[in-house]
Amino acid sequence: MHRIMLVDDETNILHALRRALPHELHYEGAAFPITMEAFSEPEAALQRATETAFDAVISDYRMPAMNGVEFLTGLKTIQPQIARIILSGYADLQALVGAINEAQIFRFIAKPWSDYELKSALAQALAYRAVTLENQRLADEVRVQRGQLSRQAMELRRLEEEHPGITRVNWGPDGSILVEGWDE
Repeated sequence: MHRIMLVDDETNILHALRRALPHELHYEGAAFPITMEAFSEPEAALQRATETAFDAVISDYRMPAMNGVEFLTGLKTIQPQIARIILSGYADLQALVGAINEAQIFRFIAKPWSDYELKSALAQALAYRAVTLENQRLADEVRVQRGQLSRQAMELRRLEEEHPGITRVNWGPDGSILVEGWDE
């Protein structure tokens, strides 16, 4: 199951995206069953990304708290391998350049979107991500065989991809390990 994150400050757009996307996408003979989570606040989406791995994100460009480029750039630091798609009702060249250069988006889709274009772009993004992850896994296997990477480091990469933040330790000033959400 591929987990998709939808982010837009307008709830009507989020509902429209949910209606437009089926529960399974197809690309070049491959099927991608999907599940979606929608967020009207980018901060909540970033928080969720620290807890759950997502395969792709579709984000609005213009949002009040932070724009889509800022959001996707922040998301990229949490989950570098997530496929990023941005929606915009404005054909702003600066926004497009920022989205490509800073957030390294996979696709820029104009609002109003064509359902076919949206589904195709998301299916292509998932297929591209799958190939990229497989290439990374194979390259890591070669590095292990050559002694350039330990099996432990390779497993840590895999775990971090599946469970963002699991390999990071929050140290206290006295050397203790701090666990979020626990009161003393």
